[in-house]
Amino acid sequence: MDIFGVLTLIGGLALFLYGMNVMGAGLEKMSGGKLEKILETLTSNPIKAVLLGAGVTAVIQSSSATTVMVVGFVNSGIMKLSQAVGIIMGANIGTTVTSWLLSLSGLQGDNFFIQMLKPSSFSPILAMIGIILCMSKKSDKKKDIGEILLGFAVLMYGMESMSGAVEPLADVPEFTNILTMFHNPFLGVLAGAVLTAIIQSSSASVGILQALSVTGAFTYGSVIPIIMGQNIGTCVTAMISAIGANRGAKRTAFVHLYFNVIGTILFLVLFYTGNALIGFEFTNEVVGAAGIAMIHTIFNVFATLVLLPFTKGLEKLAYLTIPKTAEEQNQKEDVFVILDDRFLNSPAFAIEQCHSLANQMAKITHEGFLEAMTVLDEYSEEKIEDVIAKENIVDTYDDKLSAYLTKLSSQNLSYKDSLKVTSLLHCLTDFERISDHSINVVENAQQMYKEGAVFSKKAKEEMKIYSTALRDILERTTNAFVDGDEALARTVEPLEEVIDELNKTVKKNHMKRLRKGKCTIELGLVLSDLAMNYERVADHCSNIAVYMMQLEDTQLEEHSFTEQLDAEESAEFTKQLNEFEKIYQI
Repeated sequence: MDIFGVLTLIGGLALFLYGMNVMGAGLEKMSGGKLEKILETLTSNPIKAVLLGAGVTAVIQSSSATTVMVVGFVNSGIMKLSQAVGIIMGANIGTTVTSWLLSLSGLQGDNFFIQMLKPSSFSPILAMIGIILCMSKKSDKKKDIGEILLGFAVLMYGMESMSGAVEPLADVPEFTNILTMFHNPFLGVLAGAVLTAIIQSSSASVGILQALSVTGAFTYGSVIPIIMGQNIGTCVTAMISAIGANRGAKRTAFVHLYFNVIGTILFLVLFYTGNALIGFEFTNEVVGAAGIAMIHTIFNVFATLVLLPFTKGLEKLAYLTIPKTAEEQNQKEDVFVILDDRFLNSPAFAIEQCHSLANQMAKITHEGFLEAMTVLDEYSEEKIEDVIAKENIVDTYDDKLSAYLTKLSSQNLSYKDSLKVTSLLHCLTDFERISDHSINVVENAQQMYKEGAVFSKKAKEEMKIYSTALRDILERTTNAFVDGDEALARTVEPLEEVIDELNKTVKKNHMKRLRKGKCTIELGLVLSDLAMNYERVADHCSNIAVYMMQLEDTQLEEHSFTEQLDAEESAEFTKQLNEFEKIYQI
């Protein structure tokens, strides 16, 4: 093997790893966070958890990604350790799909259909389809499919390059002599573990082993310990991911390690005991890509079947390694723990997590402002303290979510996900501003209480109508945001225009009363300030509704909503406007 062969091998390896990465990223984006959501919710029993772990890993083509995601779930309190064990077992089975796909390169035969099944035949077709879809500007979904196809084609091309580069090594005695050391089980396991730990992908390391198998220098007996080691090496990714995480996440990483180590020991003990007693003839036979895929699958299925009844034992072993502390037992639940940096690699799911917290923030904002309004009618220091506490909570939500979304925006987001992040950031700002106005309202109430001031009968009637309209728009905005109801969001803007008119009317009537001496200047200032706060809240509600609609219509401009309505929409808008004017009339 000359220097050019070495360069071809290095290039093939680079393409192989890059293709696997591109394909995995495309599959992850294509799932749109749905797979992670399924993992989060459907892990009620161990068998179901195993099947889910296998299914999700088979789709995203990475047991490491699934395991890291599970570590994140446990760290954020979304999932218990008992639920995570089954998923980890299933992930090991799911990752064998890659090795079976790679084994297609070893197909032999002159039949047209067999030839078409070979990667060298269909990869160029997939690459062409993939590049056409990637260059398409019409759909994110098409681009994701294009990425998957391109990634797979590059992966297969890299596999073929590696196989072609190492094939001449079959005639090099020195290479064959080096490989004989892998007949020692300990060295074989160590070599497999180190290789996988370096590239952090058991699928990739198994693929490299399959590429090397074309030299004919590997036997079943020599590859079995290497494949066992590769399964242990893949635990490194989860162990690294658990650094800096809570103790629950660290236990999850240890469960993954113990499962593979115990499975490897049991498998090797049974294999070598059986070989010593019976003498397996196949151990000295040359192994091909399909044989390696078969061993990989048999081991992972074996380990899962044997250890599945002992999931509680693996859990206890993890707790023995990292015991539960008194502080951990008394620790209060932190709602923000779901903003885990591990989820940044799955943007669609991370956005879902952010939206669930933003929904909580919206509800707290809504409750806080309504409570502030009640203080105007029934003064209560206890209620004022509660409004201030809610405003502080909303500020915390805004700070934590904004910081996380900013980090998320730097990831490789699809166009749709990028819009969602931008929309969420804007909506957070508006909800936080609404919460600020709740403090202004209670300050107005405090001033009136301190001075013993009371609105005139007419002012009370007008403010009652104004307040009812504001409660309505707040209710509509919060429900539309929480439920993702675009139709309800479209009713916010016409109501906001009615509130603008109410604000003008209230201020105009106040000026008339002031000129007639029916109202004091001090009380008039309070009323004017209160009306202004109400009007600003309605403006923020309008902003939130428009941001929601922009997700469906990216051409929609925030400050000229009514001008962009078509004839049908304009008629519906006018109808709603007239209805609100009848309801809220001063």
